Amino acid sequence: MKTLALCAVVSILPLMAADAVGDKPAAAQKKWVMPKTPDGQPDISGSWSNASNVPLERAKDLGAKEFYTADEIAMRDARAAETARQADAQANLGAAHYDMSQFGLDRSHTKIAKSERTSILTGPEGRVPPLLPEAQKRQNERAAFNRVHGFDGPETRGLSERCLWWANEGPPILPQGYNSNLAIFQGPGYVAIETEMIHDVRVIRLNSQHAPAYIRQWFGDSIGHWEGNTLVIDTTNFSEKTQYRGSSENLHVVERITRTDADSLLYQFTVEDPTAWAKPWSGEYSITRTNDRVFEYACHEGNLGMPNILSGARADEERKAAAAAKAK
Repeated sequence: MKTLALCAVVSILPLMAADAVGDKPAAAQKKWVMPKTPDGQPDISGSWSNASNVPLERAKDLGAKEFYTADEIAMRDARAAETARQADAQANLGAAHYDMSQFGLDRSHTKIAKSERTSILTGPEGRVPPLLPEAQKRQNERAAFNRVHGFDGPETRGLSERCLWWANEGPPILPQGYNSNLAIFQGPGYVAIETEMIHDVRVIRLNSQHAPAYIRQWFGDSIGHWEGNTLVIDTTNFSEKTQYRGSSENLHVVERITRTDADSLLYQFTVEDPTAWAKPWSGEYSITRTNDRVFEYACHEGNLGMPNILSGARADEERKAAAAAKAK
């Protein structure tokens, strides 16, 4: 009996040891360490998705509420799922069904970071400040010009329609409804950010000075430096053609990108233009790692929109001219 008892104890010991090891990973689990590039930069490179269910601006009825509770998030997600279901059902009613999933445009193809935020914009307002009177005047003048000359030729069409600039590309970089992937590349002295929508690459010079003030670009002039594990990007020298949400060439954007774990980046930004808004406004959201590749966004390939719009405008002009001649 003593021999059997000893065997039983001996046989149990390995199991006890295994259980002890099994209990340890939570406490002894290897802590994530920020990877570094060969030249010593914090490594934020790779493919990422900035898709988000969080709106840019907070709904007015939420007031200063910046975060949802767990129950509120569940209700929000349920409403979003029902809205998507109804939209899909409506699409199937017609003879022609535009299959969003066929072209990778539905959210099932997109990796979305979880968030409790009520808006990307932070602070008690959670909204872009109203334009100053002079900035609103500029906007009204542009709108008046476009009503008269908007169809004169390709030069008077919007920059996005001409595939020259898209507001989500940044700075600041903001989520789109689809094509939300980003590719970040790092090399000695540089960080490059490519946005899938609409294919442009911002090259950020590290530890550099801004270009001379007379050099103006649609995406501005971006320089950066590291503050610990955070990449700080300062962008000035915008073109007055950029007109970001009513801004002028005085637009100034500061972005901060911090890798918080193996699969996450925290993206923060502050926008200011003293000739557009009375005060700066800021926001933040999470970016998540994805295995998806960033494909070419061939914006004008097979795009008949521009010639159709302009040819329609010319036909309308001819019709009006003929009607005026007939009335004489």
